[in-house]
Amino acid sequence: MNSALTGIILLVIAGVANGSFTLPMKFTRKWAWENTWLAWTIWALVIFPPVMTFLTVPHLSAVYAAVPASVIVIVAACGAGWGISQVFFGLAVESVGIALAFSIILGIAAAVGGLFPLIRYHADKLFAPSGIDVLVGVAFVIVGVGICAKAGRKREAVLGQAVDSKKASTIRGLVFCIISGVGSALVNIGFTSGPQLLSAAEQSGAAAQWAPNAVWLPLMVAGGIPNLIYCIYLIRKNRTGNRFSTPQTGSYYILAGIMGVFWFGSTLMYGIAAGKMGPLGTSVGWPVFMSMIVITASIWGVLTGEWRGTGRRPLQIMYGGVAALIVAIIVLSRAS
Repeated sequence: MNSALTGIILLVIAGVANGSFTLPMKFTRKWAWENTWLAWTIWALVIFPPVMTFLTVPHLSAVYAAVPASVIVIVAACGAGWGISQVFFGLAVESVGIALAFSIILGIAAAVGGLFPLIRYHADKLFAPSGIDVLVGVAFVIVGVGICAKAGRKREAVLGQAVDSKKASTIRGLVFCIISGVGSALVNIGFTSGPQLLSAAEQSGAAAQWAPNAVWLPLMVAGGIPNLIYCIYLIRKNRTGNRFSTPQTGSYYILAGIMGVFWFGSTLMYGIAAGKMGPLGTSVGWPVFMSMIVITASIWGVLTGEWRGTGRRPLQIMYGGVAALIVAIIVLSRAS
C-alpha cells in the first residue's frame, strides 16, 4: 500500500479515536467534570506516555543525552503551553458558548499547527503545488469548522442553551479562544520541533513508527502538569473530592482509562501517520487530524441525541460543515 495512503488511513482512525474519547464521560455522572478529567489526565498524560516510551525506545536515557537540552526544553515547553490552553478552553466556553469557542479554537489550532511547520521548515514549498494544496486544505478546514459553529449556535438557541449573560463577554471570550487555539497548536509545533529526538531514538534501536514516542514523553508529561493543577484547584474550590469514593463509581476509573487509551492512542497514530506522509507530513496530517475530530464529534452528537428537537435547519447546516471538512481532507491528502 502507498505510504501516503497508509498515513491518511491512520489519520482517519486517529481522528475518530480522538473525536470519541470523551464518550465515556457520559457514564460518569456521579463525578463532577474535574473528577473525570483528573483521572483521565493521570491515565493519558502521566501513566501511558512513560510506559509506552520505555517499552518502545531502547536506551532512553542515552537518547535524551544525545540531543541538546534546549530541544527537550522546547518540546516540554510546548507541552506545558498546550496544558495551559486547556484551562483557557473552559474559560472561553463560559464566555462565548461551546459552539463558537470550539470553532475558533479548532480553526486556529488547525491553521497555526498546520502552517507553522510548512513556513518554518519548508518555506520553499509554500507556493509549490503541494504547498498550495495545504493552504487550500487549511482554508476548507476553517470554513468547515465555522459552518459547524453556526449550526451549533442555532442548536444552542433552539434548546435554550445560550450563554449566561452575567458571565458572557465577547471580547474576553475571543481572547481566551485565541490563547487556547494557539496553545492547542503547540502539540504539533512541539512534535515538529523534535526531529533530533526522532533520529536519536532510531539510532538507539527504536523502530521508525515508535521513535516519535521520544518526543511525546516530555511533551505529554509537561502538558499533564497544568491539567493536574487545574483539576485539583477545581476539586478544592467545588469540594468534589469526596465524589471519588461515591458508591458504585469503581468502574469510572476504568472509563477514564478508556478515555486515556483513545486519546493517547490517537496521538501515537498521528505521529506514525505524519512520518508516512513525506516531508510535509505534519503540515498535511495535523489539519486532517483536526478535521476528523470535528467530523467524528459531530456524528456522535447526532447519534447520542444532542441534536434531538432542534429541527432540520441546524442539522442541515452542520452537515454542510462536515462536507467542507471532507473536501479539506481530500485536498490535503493530495498534498502528501
